[in-house]
Amino acid sequence: VQLVESGGGSVQSGGSLTLSCAPSEFTLDSYAVGWFRQAPGSEREGLSCIDQDDERIFYADSVKGRFTISRDDAKKTVYLQMNSLKPEDPALYYCAIDDSPGVCRTQTTGLWSDLYDNWGQGTQVTVSS
Repeated sequence: VQLVESGGGSVQSGGSLTLSCAPSEFTLDSYAVGWFRQAPGSEREGLSCIDQDDERIFYADSVKGRFTISRDDAKKTVYLQMNSLKPEDPALYYCAIDDSPGVCRTQTTGLWSDLYDNWGQGTQVTVSS
């Protein structure tokens, strides 16, 4: 199982980026997908999750109202639209998946990195002030 994140880059404060998460050899139909980030010297932070049926979506308070998670119709890619980026947002951003139906059932479980089995390599986001 290989996940590939893309879309990272460098933007000015207040700018936007859209991250993509796509598996290399399968579709995401039966997987909950989470987005996480980790800055140097910091713990991994859960940002958002979307469940298998696209019925439950949760966000961390730090990104609520600025970030939007979505899944495309063919369920081959999950996106994280990031708007109003702030100087505190720079980090390595990861997507992760798990096929357990309970992973993205609450905000607490959905943003808990230990519950996800498969991770991508990450894509770097930099924000300049």
